[in-house]
Amino acid sequence: MRNGIEFELTGKYALFTDPLTKIGGEKSTYQIPTYQSLKGIVESIYWKPSIIIYVDELRIINPIQMESKGIRPIEYSGGNTLAYYTYLKDVRYRVKAHFEFNPYRPELAADHNEHKHHNIMMRALKAGGRRDIYLGTRECQGYVEPCDFHGGNGFYDEIDELRFEPMVHGFNYPDETGKDELEVRLWRPVMNNGVIQFPKPNEIEQVRTIKQMKTKQFDHTNVQFVEDTLNEIE
Repeated sequence: MRNGIEFELTGKYALFTDPLTKIGGEKSTYQIPTYQSLKGIVESIYWKPSIIIYVDELRIINPIQMESKGIRPIEYSGGNTLAYYTYLKDVRYRVKAHFEFNPYRPELAADHNEHKHHNIMMRALKAGGRRDIYLGTRECQGYVEPCDFHGGNGFYDEIDELRFEPMVHGFNYPDETGKDELEVRLWRPVMNNGVIQFPKPNEIEQVRTIKQMKTKQFDHTNVQFVEDTLNEIE
């Protein structure tokens, strides 16, 4: 796909938290990553406010395994408490994503250079990302590297169809929708031969408004284009 990126994502543990499990102070992971968590990982590899990242497909390579651990999280009122967190174990995924220019950021139209962004993104991927990679939560370190999305063998390659329970797809932020609202999207994933295809956010029908929110503003005071930096060097 144009402006696309393919990478392998691995980690010893992952915690893609099911919000329903937070009520009692304990956390349990979804069986698979959410669209939003994968989008955040791609943005940790490379992101600019002039582009929007879209996750296209997820391929699950290793079998889905879970493990519970006793944790002592810090309470907001001070001190520690005891809780059990349920993590995914020994995860290995392959991800296919791409970027498009953000139509809700007309002030950044001068930064619409697809070859520049794609080249920088690929260099950042080879270096392991511009920022640290986390698999759902900060204590779950992840690692990325370029790969052939369809290469090699996966645990679920021979399973025609596997359906999952309804889960969070992601969030609609004002700077990507043009609306002054924060919304959450819900969907029911289906895996075919180890691959989950993600619909675009605007194709999700189950959407709920969480709260009112304003778009963050970007201008010459907090954004510097690469071209301007090169001109200063010259």
